Amino acid sequence: MRKPPDMFDRDREWAALVRFASDEQPGATLGVVSGRRRQGKSFLLESLCQEAGGFYFSAQEATDAESLASLGAALTRYLDPVVPFVLPNWATAIDALLRIGRDRAIPVVIDEFPYLARAHPALPSIIQGAYAPRRAERVESRTRLLLCGSAMSFMGRLLSGNAPLRGRASLDLPVDTLDYRLARRFWEIEDVRLAALVHAVVGGTPAYRTEMIRYDRPRDLGDFDDWVVRAVLSPGSPMFLEARYLLAEEPDLRDSAMYHSVLAAIAEGNNGRGGIAGYVGRKSNDLSHPLTVLEDAGLIVRETDAFRGNRTNFRIKEPLLTFYHTIMRPFWPQLMRATATDRIWQRATQRFTSNVLGPHFERLCRDWTLHFAEDRFGGWPVEVTAGTVNDPANRTTHELDVVAIGHADGGKPPLLAIGEAKWGDTMGIGHLDRLRHIRDLLSHNDRYDTSQTRLICFSATGFTDDLLHSRDQGKVDLITLSDLYD
Repeated sequence: MRKPPDMFDRDREWAALVRFASDEQPGATLGVVSGRRRQGKSFLLESLCQEAGGFYFSAQEATDAESLASLGAALTRYLDPVVPFVLPNWATAIDALLRIGRDRAIPVVIDEFPYLARAHPALPSIIQGAYAPRRAERVESRTRLLLCGSAMSFMGRLLSGNAPLRGRASLDLPVDTLDYRLARRFWEIEDVRLAALVHAVVGGTPAYRTEMIRYDRPRDLGDFDDWVVRAVLSPGSPMFLEARYLLAEEPDLRDSAMYHSVLAAIAEGNNGRGGIAGYVGRKSNDLSHPLTVLEDAGLIVRETDAFRGNRTNFRIKEPLLTFYHTIMRPFWPQLMRATATDRIWQRATQRFTSNVLGPHFERLCRDWTLHFAEDRFGGWPVEVTAGTVNDPANRTTHELDVVAIGHADGGKPPLLAIGEAKWGDTMGIGHLDRLRHIRDLLSHNDRYDTSQTRLICFSATGFTDDLLHSRDQGKVDLITLSDLYD
């Protein structure tokens, strides 16, 4: 089954959907496709149905009766029966979808499934019953039913724990944002510095370029500031309210003020639970629920400190949310009036560099080390995170931006590499000496094997001559912005 020529990348997702939809084995099957809005899920599924002659239905926020009537009308248009479909209940509706696959394997898609389940909470249980292993309607069908949704917290629970559909699905496909390398290609940006700047603002969500910004992009580095003003900070742009809508789209995020405050705390650099609690004015134990909900919604990720197993750091996953809480939210009344947008952005430049670009560059460095460095550091890393190292002699601690850990293979896990990342600083021999000191500290720790640990300096600006010379002395890697993208 050919992939549509206007579909950018998504080779892995398309191949998985094609395998699922074209499976000729007898018996109806069930699949789940999830991902936040504007990642291209509907485009993928509509394309699949067009190529395979399948049935696609996109649900809307509606009453149960209206949704059943809309599905019946869609089935009538698709099958063109003598008598129009009238679906009295969801059990009848699911059986009608199973009958579509009586003669051949065929994809059947219910998009925005959470809307239907919200109006009829028993719907997952009804599908479970329809997919009973020996039920004739399932055995005699080759319908490849795909349930799709953007409410990540809901979709994450659909197949988990004691959920009715757990164990019923033969496909569980997440559609994530484009990684930073793919995002550069999608935005068609040659300059790697400009690509990193754009990614720090809007991330890798495809629709931000196509539907919302309408292919507007900065022409060059000199146009970046004007682009931010016209494409993101201006009330007339659809991107202006997008960060606020990301929270509104999740049904489990009911106390929006609390969730915005938690995100603001993380954006301000409060990555630990205690720092977040102090920022929002709550006890640390009170944050368990909002942090879990934000994580389930795919808006934050939790990372374990490489050297302190009991310490968890929280980071915002969607760059636009970091940009909003760092740059836009503090000046929201002024931005709404759109009278001094240029001056607001100019005043926020330093804040953008320190609170947005710096942490974002560190994230790119970790992503590169995990996904693109392969075995450059003597082995494939199984985990790349940040870490805090105790220095008892000096009564201080040292922060590491990149810690690459290899597979244990029966002994202590090898510490493949430790690194520091600087967006705006030219790195010199002092940065390397700091990493050497930290490696010496870690050599006295029994947690990791540090015998082959390499030192990495990541810089988007460059390196001094003495540091460039030290690179030739072994176990030192100097990584530029171009290296991250090439």
